Amino acid sequence: MDENLKNPYDILFIDDEEALRSNYVQYLKRYFRNVYEAGDGETAYKIYQEKRPQIMLVDINIPRLNGIDLMKKIRKTDHSVKAIMLTAHSNNSYLLQAIELKLTKYLLKPISRKELNSGLDLVLQELSQFDISPKKIVVLKENFIWNYDMQELLHFNNSVLLTNKERKILVLLFSAPKSIFSYDEIILDVWYDYDEDKINALKTIIKNLRKKLPKDTIKNIFGIGYKIEI
Repeated sequence: MDENLKNPYDILFIDDEEALRSNYVQYLKRYFRNVYEAGDGETAYKIYQEKRPQIMLVDINIPRLNGIDLMKKIRKTDHSVKAIMLTAHSNNSYLLQAIELKLTKYLLKPISRKELNSGLDLVLQELSQFDISPKKIVVLKENFIWNYDMQELLHFNNSVLLTNKERKILVLLFSAPKSIFSYDEIILDVWYDYDEDKINALKTIIKNLRKKLPKDTIKNIFGIGYKIEI
């Protein structure tokens, strides 16, 4: 990386060691447009949702939502954010999961500046050379269409009226058709926090959504959550 050239990307650094995190955040500010930080997985996910950084440096052993589970959650809807995983332990099961998460690099702690720079150079190369875009539309039964770019449901090319929460739920479910999203995941994505009272609210919204979609488009996986069938 060139210290004289600040890269036009945002980066999120996640590590529960405050002194280490502070040190690296100050270092990264030399090279990147915005640098965000988090000490646990749940806070990191909220920052990711709000700021949408292009790069993430994620320690595996963080509290409240570990690094592997955090990236699994993000990869359900986002295959474009670049991620480097950090860990103090070499573990084969972690390595296998890391491959599935499409990580750019897997670094063992303690990490030297040289190793970090090498990983970040690889990230910057990927960002400059590749662009991952989701499908633009998905065609459903009965002349319904979901438009990914517009986040819009169409019937015979006419827009179907959706509430804000209905739209958020469809955006999430259509991000990975046939994948099951748990009640908790949907509630956190739509309301940004969780309590059991929201489960009934979610069920009511799903009931209304089903009236606006072809039959059996939204499947209930009993005791777990919902998925889109196309």
